[in-house]
Amino acid sequence: MIGDAKLIAMVGTMRGDAARDFYRDTLGLKLRDENQFAYVFDVDGVELRLSKVPALIPTAFAIMGFRVTDIEAEIDAIVAKGVTMERYGFLQQDARGVWDSPDGGAKVAWFKDPDFNVLSFVQHLK
Repeated sequence: MIGDAKLIAMVGTMRGDAARDFYRDTLGLKLRDENQFAYVFDVDGVELRLSKVPALIPTAFAIMGFRVTDIEAEIDAIVAKGVTMERYGFLQQDARGVWDSPDGGAKVAWFKDPDFNVLSFVQHLK
């Protein structure tokens, strides 16, 4: 059944080289393959395909999140590389852009890739 299938994450990009560099150099993901259709990364055993697309309409919500153990350190690392953390007027976020979930179980922060896809860091506290 599908519950035993290995997940493949897919993200569209119109800015191929910039997206490849962002995911590889800024986020530190391992580039496994590159071809005319996609850039393929390994994310702790999960395949992430940055599919080259002719058109893309970014969503207003996160399309993918990365579970991290130290959200502040991860934010500091990507901000040092020029990434801007996203701010949302409907959420209370700290100086780094971190939102604490109401139940106290997680911290979340958002940022965008070169195609304006919203990504997030999530640190589970419980």
